Amino acid sequence: MSRARISVLLPTFNNAEIIRRVLDSVHWADEILVVDSFSTDETLNICREYGARIIQHEYIQSARQKNWAIPQCAHEWVLQVDTDEEMEPGLREEIEAILDDPPANVDGFLVPFKHHILGQWVRACGLYPEYHLRLFRSAAGRFEDKEVHAHVRVPGEVRTLKHHLLHYGMNSISKQLSNVDRYSRYQADELRKRGKRFHWSQAIVRPVVVFAYYYFWKLGFTAGYRGLLYSSLNATYDLWAHAKLWELEAFSLSASPK
Repeated sequence: MSRARISVLLPTFNNAEIIRRVLDSVHWADEILVVDSFSTDETLNICREYGARIIQHEYIQSARQKNWAIPQCAHEWVLQVDTDEEMEPGLREEIEAILDDPPANVDGFLVPFKHHILGQWVRACGLYPEYHLRLFRSAAGRFEDKEVHAHVRVPGEVRTLKHHLLHYGMNSISKQLSNVDRYSRYQADELRKRGKRFHWSQAIVRPVVVFAYYYFWKLGFTAGYRGLLYSSLNATYDLWAHAKLWELEAFSLSASPK
């Protein structure tokens, strides 16, 4: 039996400063398919150095962008990675062993993650162990129709890999605050889509509960100031998501005809 072939799906937008790390770790794949949201920096030139195939599409939200790109992957298997991630040693060999003899009726594989906060791997705050379905058959896997934090779903059996993807999403406080602003709007849109309504208790009680959950229940205090930062950012994210839900409701009501 011939080896199954694999496409790496990599969404990009102005990631020139960080993208070489992930490209170095996936250069072995049969195809690197970059779905780009019209970058204006050197991102695409760097991707071309690695032989990537580039398609461009207007970004609306993450799940739709990736679902648009998955059918355009050239090969049966897809490994979806982000620009702030990297394969740890051993993951390539584990995936290649699967491609040598793909198990029947298995549509996807969960990949364990190691999340780094300000340069250090953090296990507390519920960050480890954490798994995401990132290796899947292109005909079977699609991301959930969610505005934010969507996961891949497949109809068949799912197994779990041993080696990790390394995630470097929180490399600076300023970058993370920017992410909180962006993702809290997506979460507000998702809450509204699900029929949720704003109530003032959410802005007062929920951030306190969220902070306590991550910092105390999920042992964030054992991770020093990184645990404090992560717990605080989650509480802030929840506050602003519900504040923006209120904003959506308020402006929608004010714009409604009387």
